[in-house]
Amino acid sequence: MKVVIAFRIGSGFVEELRESFPGVEFRTAYTPEEQLREIPDAEVQFGLITGEVLEAARKLRWFHFVGIGFDHILTNAPNLAESDVVMTNARETHVIAMADHAMAMILAFAHRVPDLVDDRRARNWDTIKYFGAMTELAGTTLGILAMGDIGKGVAQRAAGFDMEVYGVDVAQMEPPPGVREVWGPGRLDDMLAISDWFVVTAPLVESTRGLIDAGRLARLKRGAHLVVVSRGGIVDETALAEAIRSGHLGGAALDATDPEPPVPESPLWDLPNVIISPHVSADSPQMWQRRREIFKENLRRYLAGEPLKHVCDKARGY
Repeated sequence: MKVVIAFRIGSGFVEELRESFPGVEFRTAYTPEEQLREIPDAEVQFGLITGEVLEAARKLRWFHFVGIGFDHILTNAPNLAESDVVMTNARETHVIAMADHAMAMILAFAHRVPDLVDDRRARNWDTIKYFGAMTELAGTTLGILAMGDIGKGVAQRAAGFDMEVYGVDVAQMEPPPGVREVWGPGRLDDMLAISDWFVVTAPLVESTRGLIDAGRLARLKRGAHLVVVSRGGIVDETALAEAIRSGHLGGAALDATDPEPPVPESPLWDLPNVIISPHVSADSPQMWQRRREIFKENLRRYLAGEPLKHVCDKARGY
């Protein structure tokens, strides 16, 4: 059996696979040209895939996506959604780092970290400036859009700060630990209205694209802060910039934008109280190791004829 490795995931990974699965032929193909050469007789591809590569994949039965949110995979390979190729992803591997990042952004705003860094650079010691300016998280309300793995991780951490946590999700569920209530999408506006902090952990699918528009940003409490750790395209960034500029929102932290990076003329680059990170909130060594282990376990299952972990619903987009 032949497996195409179409993503560099760290030194020694391919050698580790060859040692663990001596009966499998592993071929590296990191460019589209290399993938087109290797894929025709391959049964499995790991990493990334394009529509052209999928068209050439005469024997492909399983594609394992190296990441989690796969909207861009379906954009680049729209034929994948209707194909018989089983798709899995690396769910759960990213939760710890991304949930930590969301809380780091909330704490940065609560304790004025961007201002403190600016003052340090300017050698400015201004105690008066910060009198009454720090925010205690206890008793404030956190709203989370999507109570999947990341949302639950954020909620768990927020509960440790004695925050009041609410969630909105398309799935009916009992509130996870640390969450007071989980409402359906029809109550999104209700959650926005009570949120001091609003964290977006939802996947980018048709129903979430542009969901947080100018009207919904206006429903957030005055002075609220928004944190995006999942996907750009869910929040209207033009409307977000205006909401911050007008003073309605206190600030925003964006680890994902649309496009990535924001265009040079985007006002988000220069607005105060905006933190932009280059889609790296999950990028810990532990996360990459977990992603390697997920593929190894799924390959073991595949060879043994056992059900695979983290099979994606290609039609729903997650």
